Amino acid sequence: MIKSKSTSLDVARLAGVSQSAVSRVFSGASASKATATKVRKAADALGYRPNSLARAMITGKSRIIGLVVAYLDNQFYPIALERLSNALQAQGYHILVFMAANGEDTVIKVVEELIDYQVDGIITASVAMSSNLTQRCAVAGIPVVMFNRGQDGSGHSSITSANVEGGRKIADFLVAGGHKRIAHIAGWEGSSTGRDRRRGFIDGLADHDQRPIAVIDGMFDRDAACKATRALMARPVPPDAIFVGNDHMAFAVMDTLRQELELRVPQDVSVIGYDDVPLAAWAAYDLTTVRQPVNRMVEATIETILAKIVDPARPTQKIEIDGPLIVRGSARIPKGWTQ
Repeated sequence: MIKSKSTSLDVARLAGVSQSAVSRVFSGASASKATATKVRKAADALGYRPNSLARAMITGKSRIIGLVVAYLDNQFYPIALERLSNALQAQGYHILVFMAANGEDTVIKVVEELIDYQVDGIITASVAMSSNLTQRCAVAGIPVVMFNRGQDGSGHSSITSANVEGGRKIADFLVAGGHKRIAHIAGWEGSSTGRDRRRGFIDGLADHDQRPIAVIDGMFDRDAACKATRALMARPVPPDAIFVGNDHMAFAVMDTLRQELELRVPQDVSVIGYDDVPLAAWAAYDLTTVRQPVNRMVEATIETILAKIVDPARPTQKIEIDGPLIVRGSARIPKGWTQ
């Protein structure tokens, strides 16, 4: 037979204390050391654990943060997810993860479910928030922070790397390396990260009186990046360098160039990515890339969401964190270049 769950009243009886004393011990409120010891000993004997959801209904705080992620194919997001979770747990919070492809109907459903769970806040990772969703969260009193995605006019704080500046750094590096036929396989046009990296890159080339020979939206998708690579290299005058909007696509570009088109990287074509995921340092890719400062981005996200929970009137922030260009072997290194 299945044993029924023990209650706080059962713990109180076994410990010889009041039920309110049990509540104080597990809520972290004031209780003597002797009382806390008796209560926890009785709870262990009975297999009792406090009902977090019931406590949330009483206190209005669930100690849960909802995290909405568009996709995990990009190796950057599992790393960020792990570090966000660890950082929140260190603050006494837990993460409730939902997957939601960018599409209003899907995102609305996910956010509504998070509101039903009475989360204390929501972090969106590369997910767009419509004005309708923004209003729903505001009415529910749930703060939202956007991670690795900005959205003008959303009313939400956002934490990103300095994407425009990162694009400029790549343009400067490729021009200094003597490249004249530079192409860009961009991130998804619908994302601020893709648009900002492209804008910084194009503006950076313009500073050197150059312009990209082609810009193709790679959709942050591996197959789209492979297709774009084939199209670029089939041009009458193919590129001698390709800046790819993130590492996930850059790996696909390098595989297509080497395995399918039998070209050498960087002797025939230089390739630069963006993110600096661990795979970028592997000898098989040795990818030159802009590093997203994930630890600092996570710290800023946690600080922002927790501060907003404490003070809902806290002003919205747009935080951009600069990341370095990590030079490896996938792109021609300019003479005399130093990190």
